[in-house]
Amino acid sequence: MGVLGVASRIFLALIAIQLGAHQINATIPLKTNKLINKANKNGPYIGIVNSAVTTQLLLTLFNVEGVLHYGIAGNANPSLHIGDVAIPQSWSHSGLWNWQRYGQGPEDELPLEANGDYTRELGYINIPNYTVNVSDEDFGSYDNLLNNIWYQREEVFPIDGTPEQRQHAFWVPVDSLYYHLAQNLEGLELEDCVNSTTCLTTTPKVVRVERGTSASIYLDNAAYRGFLYEKFNISPVEMESAAVALISFQQRIPFIVIRALSDLAGGGSADSNEADTFITLAANNSVAVAVEFVKLLPNATLAAY
Repeated sequence: MGVLGVASRIFLALIAIQLGAHQINATIPLKTNKLINKANKNGPYIGIVNSAVTTQLLLTLFNVEGVLHYGIAGNANPSLHIGDVAIPQSWSHSGLWNWQRYGQGPEDELPLEANGDYTRELGYINIPNYTVNVSDEDFGSYDNLLNNIWYQREEVFPIDGTPEQRQHAFWVPVDSLYYHLAQNLEGLELEDCVNSTTCLTTTPKVVRVERGTSASIYLDNAAYRGFLYEKFNISPVEMESAAVALISFQQRIPFIVIRALSDLAGGGSADSNEADTFITLAANNSVAVAVEFVKLLPNATLAAY
């Protein structure tokens, strides 16, 4: 199904939910429940574009006070483990690139950089650095036609900003109050066994981390995983949260993201089979933390005012 097809189905489902969700006793009508179930069965709606569309529809059609996004992710942080639940302070979309032509380097201006469309401020990955089977005498002199990839900021037009005047964002911070509340979850007990014979080698924990990133890429490469961690100090890597972050930022809606780690991106952990084995455990841990976070919100609202 194409992106527009998915978007139209989600849009129609949400319109129907909105129209059917008015019931005096505040319960969800049976018809609305059926529409929600039908929309869920057509999923999962993975990827940056689908996440942006559904988040915008959610904020447009409903009176939303805040966004809690949760799920599973790969891990790029060597100090974290499968089953851990990471709560980043900021999110980025690391799949927006300016791929530099061969023969040019860090000192060369990118196309449209002078207009403010692109930048060299965020840094780049130098693909020749990842060449293998190079002798010691040739090390440092090899080359690669793929050259350099420069990371770029998203254009954002905040709802309270000047019309047609763009802003740029790479790191989008979660709501500071939500992030502070998440500290109360760090001692939460999590699942550590899939069954009686398959358990994690470490005790899973909830941890607040500095950064997470998203791209429309399923990351299963250890070299790129290492680059993202060393360059940007990234922990969870996945395919949706940056879209939720950017739309929430544009609409000035507070948000937070909770991601349980199902695998070490690219392999190499002590737990065999990783994502295939522990995806259900990670999903359960993510839900458990999300539920406990929601329980904190009423007290937080009262305290904030």
